[in-house]
Amino acid sequence: MHKLPEVEEAKELMNEAMGWSTFRWLFEKPRVRKTADRANAALDHLNRAVKARWSDECKAIHKKLSGKAAAIQQSPEKGQVEPSSAEIELLIEKVIQADRAAHRARMSAEDTFDEAEKQMSTSLAKEGCKKAIHSWELHEKAIRNAEAVAKKSRVAS
Repeated sequence: MHKLPEVEEAKELMNEAMGWSTFRWLFEKPRVRKTADRANAALDHLNRAVKARWSDECKAIHKKLSGKAAAIQQSPEKGQVEPSSAEIELLIEKVIQADRAAHRARMSAEDTFDEAEKQMSTSLAKEGCKKAIHSWELHEKAIRNAEAVAKKSRVAS
């Protein structure tokens, strides 16, 4: 996975922001929010693009394992795919777990920033910065896992 400039910029800003005073936080809060939102949007876009390259079989397994569809398999003549190898299923399960961990971390960071704003707390804002960076790293890991599924499904084809 290549590094996304939006994410790198956001990480740099968050690391810088951990040293800011309360006044600076109040002044810079809109820029921090916009930068974080751009990083999240870039990661979400890349995640969707990687998963769009998955085979139909991998997409079906992902839906089944993530609970988005009934686990009904039809014969190949009816347009459905047969269950994939156990290895592909394990990789997709890792993707689902990584996606969930990244989502939880993102929500935790946002909640921390909201609380920091309510309390006007620089210590909570600094904690929010750490959590945001961690959430982006988890999101990047999830995308790398999704890329591994795409590679493995091409090899299996």
